[in-house]
Amino acid sequence: MAFSKLMTDNLELFKTVLQTDKNFDVVYRVVEIGGRKACLFFVDGFTKDEVLLKVLQSWWSIKADDMPLDAHGFSKKYLPYGEIGLLDKQEDVVVQLLMGITCIFIDGYDKCLTLDCRTYPARGVGEPEKDKVMRGSRDGFVETLIFNTALIRRRIRDPKLVMEIMTSGESSHTDIAVCYMDGRVDENLLRGVKKRIRELKVDALTMNQESLAEGIYPHKWYNPFPKFKFSERPDTAAACILEGNIVILVDNSPAAMVLPSSVFDIIEEADDYYFPPITGTYLRLSRMVTAILSLLMTPTWLLLMMHADALPPWLEFLKLSDQTYVPLIFQLLLLEFAIDGLRLAAINTPNMLTTPLSVIAGIVLGEYSVKSGWFNSETMLYMAFVTIANYSQSSFELGYALKFMRVIILILTSIFNVWGYAAGVILSLCAIVFNKTIAGKSYVYPLIPFRWSELKKRLLRGRLPMEKKEG
Repeated sequence: MAFSKLMTDNLELFKTVLQTDKNFDVVYRVVEIGGRKACLFFVDGFTKDEVLLKVLQSWWSIKADDMPLDAHGFSKKYLPYGEIGLLDKQEDVVVQLLMGITCIFIDGYDKCLTLDCRTYPARGVGEPEKDKVMRGSRDGFVETLIFNTALIRRRIRDPKLVMEIMTSGESSHTDIAVCYMDGRVDENLLRGVKKRIRELKVDALTMNQESLAEGIYPHKWYNPFPKFKFSERPDTAAACILEGNIVILVDNSPAAMVLPSSVFDIIEEADDYYFPPITGTYLRLSRMVTAILSLLMTPTWLLLMMHADALPPWLEFLKLSDQTYVPLIFQLLLLEFAIDGLRLAAINTPNMLTTPLSVIAGIVLGEYSVKSGWFNSETMLYMAFVTIANYSQSSFELGYALKFMRVIILILTSIFNVWGYAAGVILSLCAIVFNKTIAGKSYVYPLIPFRWSELKKRLLRGRLPMEKKEG
C-alpha cells in the first residue's frame, strides 16, 4: 500500500507506530526542501551525523521549480550518497528504520526514501580469545555483520563468492548472511538451508547462532556431539568457503557457523595449516590422541583400580599410594563437577582477582583436599590431565560432549564393572557413528563409508594446493 502524498499524514502515522513520545532515541526532524515540507526519521546513535549534515546542506539550495515529479527522480538527482532506496510498505520502513537507516518523507511523494548512513558501536577486530594461533593472522570476527563479511571479502577476491542476506525473528528481524562459493557449494544443501531459514518461526534469535542452529537442525538434540563447527577466525571461515562449505554469519554474533561439519572438521584448527606438513600432521594427530585419552583415561584407571590385585608388575605404579576414604567413583564425579564450578567461577571473576584467587584455589583445593582425605593424589593427577586435555580442543561443544560420555562410562563402569566399561565405550562410539551432519551424511566420513584417499587427508596434513581445482 502506497503512503499518503501528504507529509503530515505520514508523520502522524509513524509518530504513533514508533511511539516517539516514549522512545527518546527515535528522532524525527521536519525540514523544508524546495518549498515542500519533509520529515526525517532516524535512530539516535545509529546514524553518521556528519553524513546526514552534508546531505541536509545539499538540500538547502534546491528551489521549488527544481523539485522532480516523483520520489524516484528526487533520489537520482538530490541524494548524493551511495546507498539509497525507495519503500512503499509500512512494515518495511519500520524494520529498516530500526536497523539504523534514515527514512525521509517529502510532501507530494507517496514513497519513503531511505538513506543508509548507519554506524554501529563496535569493538576492534582483535584476535579471539578462544581461537588463538601460534602463527597466522591476528584478526577475528566482531558483533557487526558488515565488518565480518568484509573480513571474508578481503581474503576471497572472487566474484563467485556470494553473500546472501536473510532475516529471521518476528521481533528481532536479525540479519543472517549465507556465504558460499558459486560452483563449489552443494546446491541441494544450499537450497535446503535457505528454505529452513525462511521457514524458521521464532520471535527472536536471542542466543544468535545457537538459536539459529537449534531452529534449522532440531533433530537428535539428545546427542551431545556438535552438528556445526563454530569459528571466530575469518581465515578459517574463508578456507571453509573455498572448500565448498556454507558459512553462516548472524548479526550480533562474533562467530561463523560452518556446515556441513563432520567430527574431523571440528577437530581441525588453523595451526594445522600455518605450519609445515610434518608439524601440522603432528599437531593434528596429537589433538586427536589427546581427545581419545581425555575420554578414556579416568574410566580405564577406575576399571584397573577395581581389579588392582590382578595388575601385572609393570602396572604397579597405577595403584593408590594412600588409604582411600571416599570411593573412587565419587571422587571422580565430584571432581568432574568441581572443575566446571571452577571454570564458571573463573569466567565471573574480575580480571584483577583472577591470579590471586587461582593461587588460593590451587592450594586449598589441591594440597589440602588430598590431606583431608577427600581425594587421593592419583585421582587429582588424572583429573588434572583430563581437564587440561579438554582445552586442546577449540570447540567447547566437542569438549563437553567428551565430558558427558566420560561421566556415563564412569558410572556404568562403577556399577557393571568390565561390562559397564565396554557398554559405555560402545555407547560413545554409537553417539559419534550414528550422528549425522545437516546434509544427512555420515558424521565420521571418510571413515564410514571408508575412503582411504580422503581419510589420509584428514589424518595427515599434506601440501597446500598450488592451483585451483576445476569444478
